Amino acid sequence: MKIKLSALAEKLGLDHVGEDMEISGVNTLDKAGSGEISFLVNPKYAHLLDTTRAGCVLTSGPYVEKVSRALVSTNVYMDLAKVVNLFAKPQGCLSGISDIAYVHPDAEIAPSATVYPFAFIGARAVLGSGTIVFAGSYVGEDCVIGADCLLYPNSVVMGGVTLGDNVILQPGAVLGGDGYGYAQTAAGHMKIPQIGTVIVEDNVEVGSNSAIDRAALDITRIGRGTKIDNLVQIGHNVQVGEHCLIIGQVGIGGSTKVGDHVVLAGQVGVADNADIGEGTIVAAQSGIAGKIASGSKLAGTPVMPVATYLKAAGVCMPKLPDLFKRVKALEKELNAVKAAVENGNDHE
Repeated sequence: MKIKLSALAEKLGLDHVGEDMEISGVNTLDKAGSGEISFLVNPKYAHLLDTTRAGCVLTSGPYVEKVSRALVSTNVYMDLAKVVNLFAKPQGCLSGISDIAYVHPDAEIAPSATVYPFAFIGARAVLGSGTIVFAGSYVGEDCVIGADCLLYPNSVVMGGVTLGDNVILQPGAVLGGDGYGYAQTAAGHMKIPQIGTVIVEDNVEVGSNSAIDRAALDITRIGRGTKIDNLVQIGHNVQVGEHCLIIGQVGIGGSTKVGDHVVLAGQVGVADNADIGEGTIVAAQSGIAGKIASGSKLAGTPVMPVATYLKAAGVCMPKLPDLFKRVKALEKELNAVKAAVENGNDHE
């Protein structure tokens, strides 16, 4: 794809500075060529403006004069996403339903949907318009898949699960597997059938090899606009709100409630039945249990306010080795004093 800078500016509703040019791609400041547009989001990379060969730079006002051509933005990261979308090549090369896919006769497939070879579409499943199911994917019986969804290779949607519109399942994502439920008996662990479902609302993305378990009896729900990273585990009956960010290796225990606009950084662990208020931000490798007030900013295991955690981890922790030595020395002195007192008492 090639586009004039002036046309790109018009498409994005931005001003441009410098002579017009034809843009053929997007790249980083240090790798971009003369026909590409680059970007400056983080000021710490501003020094690269002096040496970049990029034909144009998408940036904010303070840096416009440092380059010969600029696309001027007040939200560079958002406009960068729009630019990259223009140049991104969509995955896939087929359309229609492959002869070597299995589609049950009772399935309902929109005429504009695409089903790749070796995909499986079960009985009474519904695929909306523009939806693409890639090779090796499984859509079980009674599933409802909305419009313009992307089910990348080897993604799994077990029976009875519902996806809204514009949902993306990255390779290996599994929705609707059984929740982790067992009764303890004298003979061992008895499996409790999980007969609920999963509902994923519009504009959700689920990363590679992430798992969202079906509810035991009711619904596991992921709210619209939520983005789930790779290798995330969401347990049965969990309710995740709208526009949340759930980063890699997070584990959310069963029946937990996560409010809108919550951010859970990498490797956060959430216990069963927790209640995380809207707008909460939790730092990486933290442990959550119980009820968390809305708007909290937390870190550590167990979690505490970020300011307290930084004092404990950044100020107190480095001093522990020295403190240990001092305590040992004090113990030695104390023992010597005790011994002297006891010896004095023995001589009386």
